[in-house]
Amino acid sequence: MLNNDLHRLLRRQLKKSDLDFSEKPQYAEFLNMVNDAYKSFDKDILHVENILEASSNELFKANQKLILERDSTKTKLENIVNNVGGVIFETDLHGNFTYLNKAWTEYSGLSIKHTIGKNFKDFLLGENIDGNLKFEKLFYGKKKHIKFIFKYYRNNKLMWFEVKCKLVVNHKAVPTGFIGTIIEVTNLKNIEIELNRASKSKDAFFSTMSHEIRTPLNAVTGLTNILLMEDYLPEQAENLKALKYSGEHLLGLINDLLDFDKIKSGKLNLVEKDFGLNYFLENIKSHFSLRAEKKGLKFYLVKENELPNSIIGDDLKLAQIIKNLLSNSLKFTEKGSVQLSIKNLGIDKNKIKLEFKVVDTGIGISKDRQGSIFESFTQADSDISIKYGGTGLGLSISKQLLEIQNSTLVVESELGKGATFSFIITYKVSNRLNGFEPDMVKIQPSYEPLSINVLVAEDNKMNILILKKFFSNWKVNYEIAENGKELLEIYKKSDFDLILMDLQMPVLNGYEATKRIRKLSNPTKANVPIIALTAFAQTDIRKKTERYKMNGFMGKPFNPIQLYNLLKSYSKDLINKPKVNINAR
Repeated sequence: MLNNDLHRLLRRQLKKSDLDFSEKPQYAEFLNMVNDAYKSFDKDILHVENILEASSNELFKANQKLILERDSTKTKLENIVNNVGGVIFETDLHGNFTYLNKAWTEYSGLSIKHTIGKNFKDFLLGENIDGNLKFEKLFYGKKKHIKFIFKYYRNNKLMWFEVKCKLVVNHKAVPTGFIGTIIEVTNLKNIEIELNRASKSKDAFFSTMSHEIRTPLNAVTGLTNILLMEDYLPEQAENLKALKYSGEHLLGLINDLLDFDKIKSGKLNLVEKDFGLNYFLENIKSHFSLRAEKKGLKFYLVKENELPNSIIGDDLKLAQIIKNLLSNSLKFTEKGSVQLSIKNLGIDKNKIKLEFKVVDTGIGISKDRQGSIFESFTQADSDISIKYGGTGLGLSISKQLLEIQNSTLVVESELGKGATFSFIITYKVSNRLNGFEPDMVKIQPSYEPLSINVLVAEDNKMNILILKKFFSNWKVNYEIAENGKELLEIYKKSDFDLILMDLQMPVLNGYEATKRIRKLSNPTKANVPIIALTAFAQTDIRKKTERYKMNGFMGKPFNPIQLYNLLKSYSKDLINKPKVNINAR
């Protein structure tokens, strides 16, 4: 029998069919099963709906929570971004702003709305970029990082800003723009400007003081050398030698201080060139053999194995290092010997390693003091400074000169048993078969008469007196001009083999006078050798004299041997021999 409690859908379907199932009782059981299925399906649908509703409620709550967290995070990020000490920005690949935080308005005085979409260069004049960089070279797609400093005027107040940004790429590694920061660095830039100004003032001070000290020192050492060249009473010899030593010692102290300042300021550069190693060592031997002999010591030069004849490096720096070490050993050695040894440690890829050792039999250095002797203005013991003198700069300068050349100064010593200073340094091997040895260096100071006409520009009366004395003793033909203008007038009327040009003169200085000579229409006169004379300690003196086409420079006070040899190299006796640049301090 058909169930009376039929499902609404089944009842509707049976009504539409107009069938009388009472006449066909065999379908009742089937329809009852369909009815039960409909009702069961309704229960399942209701269950699913309940589950979906519950899930929907949970998702809604989770979504609301995420929205709150998102808004909270966004607010926090906006607060952070808008309160950092600088501008955070985004641009496209061409530098057009796509995002700016509130600091932009604070720094520039312009609204963000007004700025978005405009280009960085609309707010930045090219001449305001530190280092005169072109804007087009700053923002372009291939540059991954950008950093520069620019100045900006707001209400007539100068402000400095530093820009740092990097290239942004999408998931396909295609560049899309830049993101970065703009930070005010006005205080730091002002400090940098003041430091540069102070550095220039310091350089000017050192140059001026060097000139002021060297000028009277030139008179002391110059007149002493003149007295030693002339006839003097036997009892005056010791006093003259003491005066000469004192003057040279004072000059050495000044040079040490100037070198120390150059190293500390990073303005000491290496000048590499070919030089004969064996000839270099023989010159060292010649100089220190005499000094050792005067002190009753033996001096030895030991070449432990075969050395290349010519190498490439800074021979002046090497000479300064070795002379400092040898002078140090001679100072602290009362008896015995001082030895300079050199060893070839091998050649690799056209570079040679050389080991230099200076060994003495002096007072030695205790173990606990060996670390401090390389410090500036420091000696192993205060009593040593009193007894032996000196500034304590020699070893410090040598150590720093070696460090510039990637080398290290090593000391081995025991108190009372002498000391050994050594270093290993690398040079390039020169391809030159025969190193040129300038005649002016090889000539011994015999002070024979010189066949040369010299024009001198010098305004200092004492320096003029000293030069006149030297020239008279050497039978040199000369004329003196007290400024550059006077020198030009004399030079136009007469011919000279050499011009000695003081750099600092009234009316017309040495640089300008040289410039005018080099522009003369007569090629012979225009190319006359010109040697600069200077008591200044300017770090760029070599480059500056080269820029003005001078043939070299000689420092004051004058070293009579160097001055004589310079004149000798340009004399008519050596007219057909090659001339060399003189750069002697």
